[in-house]
Amino acid sequence: MKKPLFTGSAIAIITPFDAENRVNFPKLGEIIDYQIDNGTDAIVICGTTGEGSTLDHEEHTEAIRYTVEHTAGRVPVIAGTGSNDTNYAVILSNEAEKAGVDALLMVTPYYNKTSQEGLIRHYSYIAERVSAPIILYNVPSRTGVNILPETYRELSRIDRIVATKEASGDISQIAATAALCGDDLTIYSGNDDQITPILSLGGKGVISVLSHVAPRVAHDIVASFLNGDAAESARLQLEWFDVCKALFADVNPIPVKEAMNLMGWDVGACRLPLAPMGEAKREVLRKALANHGLI
Repeated sequence: MKKPLFTGSAIAIITPFDAENRVNFPKLGEIIDYQIDNGTDAIVICGTTGEGSTLDHEEHTEAIRYTVEHTAGRVPVIAGTGSNDTNYAVILSNEAEKAGVDALLMVTPYYNKTSQEGLIRHYSYIAERVSAPIILYNVPSRTGVNILPETYRELSRIDRIVATKEASGDISQIAATAALCGDDLTIYSGNDDQITPILSLGGKGVISVLSHVAPRVAHDIVASFLNGDAAESARLQLEWFDVCKALFADVNPIPVKEAMNLMGWDVGACRLPLAPMGEAKREVLRKALANHGLI
């Protein structure tokens, strides 16, 4: 049995930028403090929502170092260090380990893609060369690669691989994975609109975008379920369903940065190639936030 790295809600935290499009570290610190003060159980830095793909190596490693130092052990810090270049994933992971992260988040290889056998070899190679626990990250809509349940079973036999962030959206596939892997693989929801369903299959939490605007809600959806109140978890899941959907009305993290700016956080824009939301989608987001008194 592998112990979960955390239970509850981890924030897949944005990377705030200043007016010159540089990483705004003081603002990142403010967001981290706000999240921890409002129940967030772990910080995930430099993932998809953190625009890790447009951070250069120095920015990426400095953001990880800053987050570890600023969090100062209050909650676990998980660094996004995945790559479609297996060797670079090792390099970035080793840098994150030097910074003192608690775990590594490893997205499947994108663009060049790979087979299921390639996934096993990719993750096995990395696991042999890192010391921190690994959370796999399955998001086929972005990478074009899907980790199948049987592949999860093989990967869960590797001691270093302890969990997955599941954003395939396929509940049947996630159920099959849970049945095959049991306690050898902790499952975290990668979609805020599926937190309660994944918890019902044995999941232990969520790596959340919703947490940016409603950290206590994201935490409570999980905590309620794990404390035996599935009805309250489901109630919150459904009550906040409109916000979960609105935060994905455009390509992530465009809507969540827009939401935070509407709420007065001044986190800057996304880096190209991500463009600002169109007015129709912005209005959907505004309406959802206003429905819950967030703006």
